[in-house]
Amino acid sequence: MKLDVFNLKGVETGKIEVSDSVFNVPVNEAVVHQALVMQLANRRQGTADTQTRSDVKRSTRKMYAQKHTGRARRGSATSPLLKGGSVVFGPHPRSYRLEMPKKMRRLALRSVLSGKVRDGELKIVKKLELEEPKTKLMNVILDALGVEDTAIIGVALSNDYITQAAANVPGIKTTMVSLLNVADLLSHKMLLLDVGAVRKIESLWGLEDTTKAKAKTKAKAGKATG
Repeated sequence: MKLDVFNLKGVETGKIEVSDSVFNVPVNEAVVHQALVMQLANRRQGTADTQTRSDVKRSTRKMYAQKHTGRARRGSATSPLLKGGSVVFGPHPRSYRLEMPKKMRRLALRSVLSGKVRDGELKIVKKLELEEPKTKLMNVILDALGVEDTAIIGVALSNDYITQAAANVPGIKTTMVSLLNVADLLSHKMLLLDVGAVRKIESLWGLEDTTKAKAKTKAKAGKATG
């Protein structure tokens, strides 16, 4: 499929052919949801802890006589019913980590990228570069491209000028496209890429490239055997 390419002034300069296996796949909502749940769960530290009765350091002396007081029997001061006592069914350190097959993770990412294209939330520029790391210059570019809400700026290689210029713009995140993930893409409305970043994405998650690589590997193996 072909997508529009803009310059930094927001003027359309042409079109670019992109891989259908990355930017034009049916959106699998179930897999996207599973990937999002996995990623958010894996962010949790799991260090929350509460004291059980054995952890509470209080006197073990019986608080008052068992009988003849007219009150309910009371044993230990560590009871969760008392102020300063233990916690019933409280959290304890644990791992929230979830796993997901690699093919499903890749499908989830391709689904989200394809969804961005269908919703008109992907902007491609010919080349994203700045002469100075100034927030004002970044704001001018974003306004020209019609980015009015949150956005992710994806770059093929680390670019300090772009990162520094976008750092103080509210709702804008800069990342290398190799680090793109479902949670960030879903939490930001727009995705801004340049042509180099698009090609990098295709090389990382394109199905066609994987098939060609396997074919080359088989061919080499056949030659070696022969």
